[in-house]
Amino acid sequence: MSPKKKMPLTLCVTSGKGGVGKTSFTVNFALALTRNDSRVLVVDGDMGLANVDVLLRLSVKHNIRDALESGADPRQALIFARPNLAVLPGCSGVPEMVSLGGKQQDRLADFIKSVSADFDYVLIDTAAGIGSSVLWYNRYSDHNIFILSPDPTSMTDAYALIKLLSRDYGIGRFNLVLNFVRGAREGSHTVDTIKRVTQRFLKLELAHLGSIPEDRAVRQAVLDQLPFIEQTPGSKAARAIHEMAQRVHTLL
Repeated sequence: MSPKKKMPLTLCVTSGKGGVGKTSFTVNFALALTRNDSRVLVVDGDMGLANVDVLLRLSVKHNIRDALESGADPRQALIFARPNLAVLPGCSGVPEMVSLGGKQQDRLADFIKSVSADFDYVLIDTAAGIGSSVLWYNRYSDHNIFILSPDPTSMTDAYALIKLLSRDYGIGRFNLVLNFVRGAREGSHTVDTIKRVTQRFLKLELAHLGSIPEDRAVRQAVLDQLPFIEQTPGSKAARAIHEMAQRVHTLL
């Protein structure tokens, strides 16, 4: 069911470091949400190295930068990748877009609000790290979803970003998705470790939205520029994504 609210539920998909499958998760999770007839908008919030369009084989004519600079209706930049899935493309190779000023942030908030009115969910795929646009998107959204892997550096960087958002911006709820899991034991150990550290030092309770097993189908789908829940709907990774989509609203 779609959320019973006038405004869409806005979810910021973020990570402390790159290479954890954040954009792949965003695209596949968005498609999974559409299976219940929900209308989903994906905003490519990586303002310097956008790649949602690459994973969906989209031909981009207009992007967020165009809307910000021209003041044009951002709906002109929307691309419907699937019947219930639209994408607001980001821009690539424009380093000045990574650090948005206050006025640009206000305009971007207005753009997203106006363009998302007809949708049930808005997923914002941010850049990795702690850039100003990443921090802003996390503050703007209703909830965030942190993507991390069992790699110790992924956990360290995710913790650093959680600490920053909690300490400086008062965000107190964080939802975890663990990717590239090689077994239930590894998954539970990773989640337990970061939960224990954040509870001890930040006094925060993290919500575990779900885990995605390491799956050859995912890598192949990325190479083929196709969502893996469409290319291999019976794969372990696809089943995990669908399970998270089914319970996302109750958890959040």
